[in-house]
Amino acid sequence: MEPEGGEIAAFFDVDHTVLSVSSGRQWVRYLRRSGRMTGALWWTFLWLALRYYLGLLEFPRASARLTAMIAGADEGAFREETRRWFEEWVRPYIAPGAVERIEAHRRQGHRVALISAATEYVVRPLAEALGIPDYLCTRLEVVDGRLTGRVVEPPCYGPGKVYWAERYAAEKGVDLSRSYFYTDSYTDLPLLLRVGHPVAVNPDLRLRRLARRRGWPIERFY
Repeated sequence: MEPEGGEIAAFFDVDHTVLSVSSGRQWVRYLRRSGRMTGALWWTFLWLALRYYLGLLEFPRASARLTAMIAGADEGAFREETRRWFEEWVRPYIAPGAVERIEAHRRQGHRVALISAATEYVVRPLAEALGIPDYLCTRLEVVDGRLTGRVVEPPCYGPGKVYWAERYAAEKGVDLSRSYFYTDSYTDLPLLLRVGHPVAVNPDLRLRRLARRRGWPIERFY
């Protein structure tokens, strides 16, 4: 349990919150542009995107299918490739409103952390670009310098975000009941209910409806 009266943190989701796009879709576009998108892989992405839109996505199973595609890859080379991808395909889509809100929390002396179901290959360079030392994300297992195709459990999605936020709170002396969480997605409901100040940012339809019923702030970052 986090200490009462501890520090206040502001957690920010990444896709469609700090970013005005989905980093996953940007990776798909990159693969297509570079000629590495097979027909089977394309249909897999489309199928998973549809299930996510319909609220039917089973994230552990989906992440297992996607990470298996890079099993055996050299982690160092993959990190360098994704850093180049980030600079060209992701960094231009950092939302101005998110930058302003992050700075506002810093001025108040709050801790700021990114928290995302995305992997560290997008979350880490984004955190560095924003000067944020703390980030929580889905991590991929690496053994002997190579990606195994497995995820470090639990993935930072749904209830998993609560797990990592609570672990962070315990380590940093953060009081979640006084803290903020900004997100666009209804799938983040477990963490929205866990913090004292949930904020819906450019919300999807289900989150917008819920935020209105509960009286949560609804904001636009882009």
